[in-house]
Amino acid sequence: MTQRTDLLSRREVLRRASALGLVAPAATGLGLGLAAMGNAAAANATGYKALVCVFMAGGNDAMNMVLGSDASTWQRYDSVRGGVAEIALAAPGTPVKAGSTVLHERLGGALGVTAAAGEGLAFHPVMGGVRDLFNTKRLAVMANVGPLVGPLSKASYLSGAGARPAKLFSHNDQQSMWQSFEVEGSTRGWGGRFVDLLMAGNQRAMFSGVSVAGNAVWLNGTTVRGYQMGPAGPVRLGSSTGKLFGSALVQQKLQAITRTAPNPQLIEREHAAVMARGQDAEAVLASGLPVNGPWATAGQTATTDPLLQYIEPDTGKSVLNPLAHQLQAVARTIAARDTLGMGRQVFFVSMGGFDSHDNQPIMHARNMARLAHALAYFDRTLATMGVDQSVTTFTASDFGRTFTSNGDGTDHGWGAHHLVMGGAVRGGALYGRMPTLGAADGKGGYDSPDLLASGVLLPSTSVDQYAATLGRWFGVGDAELSTILPGLNNWSASSRQLGFV
Repeated sequence: MTQRTDLLSRREVLRRASALGLVAPAATGLGLGLAAMGNAAAANATGYKALVCVFMAGGNDAMNMVLGSDASTWQRYDSVRGGVAEIALAAPGTPVKAGSTVLHERLGGALGVTAAAGEGLAFHPVMGGVRDLFNTKRLAVMANVGPLVGPLSKASYLSGAGARPAKLFSHNDQQSMWQSFEVEGSTRGWGGRFVDLLMAGNQRAMFSGVSVAGNAVWLNGTTVRGYQMGPAGPVRLGSSTGKLFGSALVQQKLQAITRTAPNPQLIEREHAAVMARGQDAEAVLASGLPVNGPWATAGQTATTDPLLQYIEPDTGKSVLNPLAHQLQAVARTIAARDTLGMGRQVFFVSMGGFDSHDNQPIMHARNMARLAHALAYFDRTLATMGVDQSVTTFTASDFGRTFTSNGDGTDHGWGAHHLVMGGAVRGGALYGRMPTLGAADGKGGYDSPDLLASGVLLPSTSVDQYAATLGRWFGVGDAELSTILPGLNNWSASSRQLGFV
């Protein structure tokens, strides 16, 4: 039920402004309108829940992350990618060929699993952690997801009769489409808009949307604005040691100057209010984040902690996993949920290096190893903390990549498979439909209803459906989902919830 904003008293307005982490005198100047406050207080969620988006920037080659392992699928896969500069993975069961100059031969065969309904799947050979999560029903595979206006067949796409998303194959635009359903320049994402509806129970709403990977439109709502922190914790103005140029006084003076508006101009007041809010938020979060816990090994730094190290597939070296380090910050922030007074949060982490036009075998193997290690680390940490039922982690990316190789890489695609993890996930199962990998016709086309020119994968599940399933678990109602997710009403009611959580 939405509260009528015309009945809000001045005292109630200021109370909600305080809950949002705003300084009361500057609340109206910061554009926190009554309508936004009404939305922020519209729902009272009970308990704690968090969504964690793991964004694979650059476009993940999902057809080398997970694929069907039945004989006919593998034959078609190998006929297109096999023998082409190591692009093809070795079939499940292929023994390791030590000393080979071909990385995929040294890694051995893809890791075969059987899904709940009996489908055979195979993960990249470095993804042992993901294979184990799948087998223990902690992780599910969501097949062939991408931005769609509505159901779209290959025939409709080719004839131009079917509506299609804007600016396909563009990195910036498709990253924005995944996060907000609009092209680059969008200011509101579906993660932030989910929290807009459920943040009434958050005592410090400044921390409702948290990124450990820079700015992300997915976190921004009408009221919620993403708070950015680093893997080691909140970013402090000046020096993290508390001394600027070796002086604590200089640092204090800098902070005082930036939060003061000596002139009455609006822009100066706004800047001072933003700086004050940021400094106050840093102080609150820095004091609230616990240091010791299952997310770290006591006495170790990030670069020495074995929990944060992964093995590079091509070199065999043990090195820091940046994605695991980001997820460590998420775990610590979740551990501070009671101290901060949080009931609903969304988090954004990211890893790059997926724009693999060349040198894909090494680049992609490293990224798959990082992803698998980080997800397994995060799942163990949350389980030890006792909050794994309350946190759902999912992957996203600009787009998938072409089935066709360009030599030792792949080009920009469209649909791609994704992973969903957590204690509430109905794991060990495949959701959606794995595509048919057709044979090449020699003219850039494929005899498959799922593959467009160059082997671009035509999505069979929309980002709207993917997001709606996550949103329902998070506590967003069906009516609100239909408003936040613009294409959802173009799908039948029975297909709007995918069932993986």
